[in-house]
Amino acid sequence: MLTGLLGTARDFGRLQDIASVFVRYGFGDAVRRLGMAGALERAGKVLRWTQAAEFARLAPPERVRHALQDLGPTFIKLGQILATRVDLFAPEWIDEFEKLQDRAPPAALGEVRAQILQDLGVAPEDVFVKFGSDPIAAGSIAQVHRAQLADGTQVAVKVRRPGIRPIVEADLRLLARLAEILEAEFPTLAHFRPREVVRQFTQTLHRELDLAAECRNAERVAHSFRESPEIVVPRVYWDWTGERINVQAFIDGIPSRDLEGMDRAGLDRRVLARRGAQAVLKMVIEDGFFHADPHPGNVFYLPENRIAFIDFGMAGHLSERRRDELLELLNGLVERDSESVVDVLLDWAGTAQVDAEKLTVDVDGFIDRNHGVPLNQLRVGEMLADMTALLRDHELVLPPDLALVLKVCVTLEATGRELDPDFDMAGEAAPFLRAAVLARRGAAALAKRGWGALTAVLEIFAQLPQDLRRVLRSARSGRLQLHVDLTRLNRFGNQLDRAASRLTVGVVTAALIIGSSIVMTIEGGPTLLGLPLFGLLGFLGAVTGGVWLLYSIWRSGRAE
Repeated sequence: MLTGLLGTARDFGRLQDIASVFVRYGFGDAVRRLGMAGALERAGKVLRWTQAAEFARLAPPERVRHALQDLGPTFIKLGQILATRVDLFAPEWIDEFEKLQDRAPPAALGEVRAQILQDLGVAPEDVFVKFGSDPIAAGSIAQVHRAQLADGTQVAVKVRRPGIRPIVEADLRLLARLAEILEAEFPTLAHFRPREVVRQFTQTLHRELDLAAECRNAERVAHSFRESPEIVVPRVYWDWTGERINVQAFIDGIPSRDLEGMDRAGLDRRVLARRGAQAVLKMVIEDGFFHADPHPGNVFYLPENRIAFIDFGMAGHLSERRRDELLELLNGLVERDSESVVDVLLDWAGTAQVDAEKLTVDVDGFIDRNHGVPLNQLRVGEMLADMTALLRDHELVLPPDLALVLKVCVTLEATGRELDPDFDMAGEAAPFLRAAVLARRGAAALAKRGWGALTAVLEIFAQLPQDLRRVLRSARSGRLQLHVDLTRLNRFGNQLDRAASRLTVGVVTAALIIGSSIVMTIEGGPTLLGLPLFGLLGFLGAVTGGVWLLYSIWRSGRAE
């Protein structure tokens, strides 16, 4: 099934590797159902399904995590993206996905030097007075070396792994085809929207492969905090930055999980928790552009209680419309207006079939459970967990940008409470939400939205005569066509075609048997081994047709 969709043989080797890993971790049945078993068999490998027994005793989330880890950079990144989809996966799955560490053995220094020479046109020593031979961090996509410029500035040089793009592109092609098959063949998985998840993942990974895009993200955030000296974003050195390499100022700070180090440095953990929360909330609510992966490895603390954010490879963007929807949802929760909340959720659901009445009842229950709780006692992480559980129960899927926001909020509260057990996430968010609601309902904002709506309506009416003229012209010329895509009907037609072919072969085989039996009773004519030649040829044809028919039935049943 999957191998039949491969346009060329270029991805066959990678498909074989993927099938092998799935089998090893106890997903042999899934490999068979997806049609990937043939890839291993035709490649000359023997599938030993019993080898997966050891891993089959693990829980499914653990097995999936191990499989993704073994499959390499693309699938590790996929797991990290899935870890943000708290609306799709239960907590036990999210916990396993979060364990996927983007660490890998460093690439050979010779390969790194050769790539730097290609990109910069000079050897590393001609740009950097010092260049660390051992990377200070090595991930699946890139690795970071510490270096020093001629003026003494300490910098971090991030280099994309040599040869990584062809591997990633092959994996992305296979994932896209796999997502199509999952939606077509496994209806129970359709609400996970595999194709949409892969599409989002492809966009994210392409951005991460472009190291210059990471620097553009960093500069955008730095510009937003240009009036806030307590927030630090590394400076980018564009003279030596491109798609496969970037150079940024080196941040020599205290990792955000080193609580003892903060205390020794005399930093105020409460101030750090508040400043970090305010910075992230500003990015999400005010700017609509935010660091989408603020985990402890990407946050450092500096003297004077300053906070540095690094690694902007994964950034989130919220359009003005999406922020309006988010604010309407939050305001509905605060005002106990379940109908407004349900309206927003149904808009996000799109064409999905949802029981609106039952959803309203569940939203009412959710609001009641959290109503009246003082802000300083409200656990935002737990509240979001309850909300995402409600979404999963109704098979509702959040837009990808909002899924990132939820994940950032959960990470932010966890980090804040680690710094300060009394950290009040809801209290920090309240002023930003109030200001955003006032701005949204202000006269200027209302006038802007009204003017935009009026302009759109006028454009529709202005183009209406031209659109009608095109439709009528197409109808008069007989070129007006209605396209209906019925994928499942096409599959049913193919099944009928195969059934008809088997029936035809069966009838011909039966006719050969009967005809050959009659010929065998007639004397005269050529013989072979004392038997009529034409009778023997008829029986041989019948045997061939029968064998083909049995093989076709067996192969079809095995594929299903």
